[in-house]
Amino acid sequence: MTTERRDLVLAGYSAALTALILGPLLGGGYLLLRDGVATPRSYVTDAALGLGGNAARATPQDWLIALASHVVDGGAVVTGLLFLALTAAGWGFGRCALAVADRAGVDVGLAGALVASTVALWNPFVAERLLQGHWSLMTGYAAVAWTVVAALRPRDSPGAGRRQAGALAVCLAAGGLTPTGAMYVLVTALVLLPRRAPLTLLTFLCAAAPWLYPSVVARAGLTVDAASVGVFAARAEPGLGTLGSVAGLGGIWNAQAVPVGRGALAWAGTVVLIAVVATGLVVLGRAVRRSPLAGLAALAVAVVVLPALAATGPGAHVLTALVTHVPGAGILRDTQKWVALAVPLYATAAAAATVALRRWSTQARAPMAVLLGALTVCALPGIAWGVGDALTPTRYPTAWAEVASRVPAGDGAVAVLPTGMFRRFAYGPAAPVLDPAPRILRAPVLQTGELRVGGVTIDRQPGPAAEAEAVLAAGTADVAERLARIGVRWVLVEASPDMPADAAAALPGLAQVYRSPSLELFRVPGAVAALSGTPTSGERLGAWGAHLLWAATLLGGAVASLVRRH
Repeated sequence: MTTERRDLVLAGYSAALTALILGPLLGGGYLLLRDGVATPRSYVTDAALGLGGNAARATPQDWLIALASHVVDGGAVVTGLLFLALTAAGWGFGRCALAVADRAGVDVGLAGALVASTVALWNPFVAERLLQGHWSLMTGYAAVAWTVVAALRPRDSPGAGRRQAGALAVCLAAGGLTPTGAMYVLVTALVLLPRRAPLTLLTFLCAAAPWLYPSVVARAGLTVDAASVGVFAARAEPGLGTLGSVAGLGGIWNAQAVPVGRGALAWAGTVVLIAVVATGLVVLGRAVRRSPLAGLAALAVAVVVLPALAATGPGAHVLTALVTHVPGAGILRDTQKWVALAVPLYATAAAAATVALRRWSTQARAPMAVLLGALTVCALPGIAWGVGDALTPTRYPTAWAEVASRVPAGDGAVAVLPTGMFRRFAYGPAAPVLDPAPRILRAPVLQTGELRVGGVTIDRQPGPAAEAEAVLAAGTADVAERLARIGVRWVLVEASPDMPADAAAALPGLAQVYRSPSLELFRVPGAVAALSGTPTSGERLGAWGAHLLWAATLLGGAVASLVRRH
């Protein structure tokens, strides 16, 4: 089979699995689930540039979607990117398994590559992160696979080094749609290509500029609350313990973001996965001790063992010291997400397992591949069709468009009720969702960055948002005057079980300019002060420059990796 035909089969198979996973979301509508928020249209606000006063966790994705949603519906943009990311992940890990196994002297063939794709897509990590709403993290996940492929690309032809550098730039930028994704690719590239570390680090700085720049300028999110280490620690699943949970690619901190059937049967899925991987490692044999398998094996051990250790008392103490004293180390606190870096080894071993079964059973490799794929799918049935229908798309009430049309960009900030970053909507999922207002509205929406997890409050930032929340909570007669002094022109009340039935009673002196069953909009009369902490034009220009540098890294890398000189 030619390389082109093999790639076509891998890509088509991965697209089919992706369609089965995303299911209902492909029929239109908007992703609205926990941290995942898609809106019909969004804007390049200060928050989208990472200058909103909170940690720049959603750059450059918010900037990219804001630009794209001026041309294409924002829901279609998010769903399209997610579909492409998962398809690229399945295809990429299939290619990854072929490349790594070839270096080990093992021919896994197309059948083995298809098993690798299945393991890469149909696993607890993918399911749990989708349920948490971490859709953009899937681009980083896919980039890990293609980073391995790029690193193992033969360099014995003219221009091969340039094409490899270009491919790594694409992986760093595509993975860098979120900060964690960029770190995924950086670590993988440093493990496999230590001699190219200077160039890799330089390219990483370009790809990570959209979140590095605001972190330095605004100095928001450089360190995090000590309590967040316990909140985001990897979770022990029934019958497995923390180490077994992470080894099975599960154990996300949020017990609510677990696919149907995973809880009580987590041990069964983990046993199947570990058995498949162990079988493949036997086939790979001594090659595991040699590069690149040695590096991938060491990386897999590290990302399984270290999160488990971080969930212990001594490990949590060390991690707490890091995230509270080392700038930028807060990215480490959600330890389970790093298990994505074990998947190159897992996928390669799963592909090699088809060779072992063929040897032991004397059957053809294709039936063995079907058997392994079926075992993988049956071990986690809850990921099918929108991860158990959890990815059912949301339809926003027309009230959101009405409110967006009434709130201009240059007339004060917006305070929201109920307070906090998350809320529940009658038209949305049962799970709490991130407030869509900062993306739908053009004006700055005040948010403290506060997260409430299991009764623990973390990451609350002081400033105008905290002051506005205090004023609204007090409900005094001079609420309008106090909000005006902060710089608040608008108060948006979003219907929620957490809100009193009559919000207007708590907002004396404000004029109601819009009312519907789902949203109410109030205007603070008179003059309002300038919002403190507003970025300067120079800071905004710098943020735009950082995002354009990211885009140039992505596009420039694509050109360098594809163009061949004759």
